[in-house]
Amino acid sequence: MRVRPGESGAAASSWHASRQQSERAFLVGVEFASHSGSRTVSLRSTEAVAVEELLSRPAPRGGVPPVARAARDAASARLLADLEHQEFTPEESLAELRELATSAGAGIAGEMLQRRPKPDPATLIGSGKVEELKGAVASTAPELVIFDHELTPSQQRNLERELDVRVIDRTQLILDIFARHARTREGQMQVELAQLQYLLPRLAGRGVEMSQLGGGIGTRGPGETQLETDRRKIYRRIRHVQQQLENVRRIRGQQRRRRESAPIATVALVGYTNAGKSTLFNALTKADVLESARMFATLDPTLRHIQLPSKREVVLSDTVGFIRNLPHTLVSAFRATLEEVQRASLLLHIADVTSPTAGDQQIQVEAVLSELEVQDKPRLYVMNKVDLLSEKKRESLRDSDNVVHVSATTGLGLDKLLEAIDARIEEDPIQRVRLHVPQSEGKVLATLDARSVVLSRHYRDGFVDLEVRAPESVLRRMKNFVEK
Repeated sequence: MRVRPGESGAAASSWHASRQQSERAFLVGVEFASHSGSRTVSLRSTEAVAVEELLSRPAPRGGVPPVARAARDAASARLLADLEHQEFTPEESLAELRELATSAGAGIAGEMLQRRPKPDPATLIGSGKVEELKGAVASTAPELVIFDHELTPSQQRNLERELDVRVIDRTQLILDIFARHARTREGQMQVELAQLQYLLPRLAGRGVEMSQLGGGIGTRGPGETQLETDRRKIYRRIRHVQQQLENVRRIRGQQRRRRESAPIATVALVGYTNAGKSTLFNALTKADVLESARMFATLDPTLRHIQLPSKREVVLSDTVGFIRNLPHTLVSAFRATLEEVQRASLLLHIADVTSPTAGDQQIQVEAVLSELEVQDKPRLYVMNKVDLLSEKKRESLRDSDNVVHVSATTGLGLDKLLEAIDARIEEDPIQRVRLHVPQSEGKVLATLDARSVVLSRHYRDGFVDLEVRAPESVLRRMKNFVEK
């Protein structure tokens, strides 16, 4: 067991200085021997079977199906030497819990790691470890204890009774962070729905946290007065929020159909939380989306148009970050938001190349994409934060057909990324044509300069002869000027 009296470092000091009263949390990590050792093998075998199954599908007339192409992309990306698969160790999992707790505004009072053959049905960690934890809690006096594992309602009640302090699990902590960062009405409704669905089976016999009228981590969102009402009112509230979200989904669908009436592809950024998606989004779009090292800083989808080297336009969509064991209630509640991922023509899978568990993080993201039923979509793997690597390591990196190394902070590799996106977009195909345009057609010439790549230009007899590479949508407006 490690008891840490507090966080150190300039970043932690400035964060806690900005909070007048920071809740102190004691973190409990768990590892079960029956689950360790086999996890990597099972994930690897599952991936191998999925890829083999996709590649074995017969190709239709016209070439390799997009499904098989995406599978090949995914398979080759996982073989990258600089992202060898490493499973989360219990220590790394506890470190991630620490980062989650900090994102929720907690100060770390202490930590404990428990290894057991299997979970204890009553307390998860066993009676002996509960006594040890009880002593640690008494000596550090935290406001709550956070477990890096989902607790059953009975386990949570038993632990609260033994420890005489509020107890929450990893899922409840993530839900709290979402409630903290939701800015739009839609985001707040989605978080409320997820919290209500998660807390509904836990209403009976609620313990310490329900007596804390001041709220705190794990209680944000719908509010205690709602949680203390009977199940019928909770069900009624769930139905109401679901109906509101369905209206949002309908309006979003109408907006999407209007966008899709024009031949503009959508490119969605996906990836593990804190991989740098919003920073990359801002670098490509010159937008001002919130960039933060805190986990789940982005909850609400943001859409922006960008122009590719071919002068085609695409819509870039920034989405919520994924995480290991992302609560199913959140995936369900955020389905309206994540429809941008489902309807995208291309997924940019952003990974933090500096993370020691980058390979495992990629697999966790792929698992969520499978739950969203978009595992077959074409994807481009974007290895971010290469500026943080040593010069020798940076020089050893090699881009491939489906992998691009970039630094969203410095702009390194962004030109190559745009070219790679351009090569994978099929909407609004590029054509090469010769045009004969009167010099008096200033608007037409300006459009060609803005929306096409001009390969040659010659002036004669009051006309401009051009050879251009332009999107089909632009050339349709130029049909009167195409040389026969």
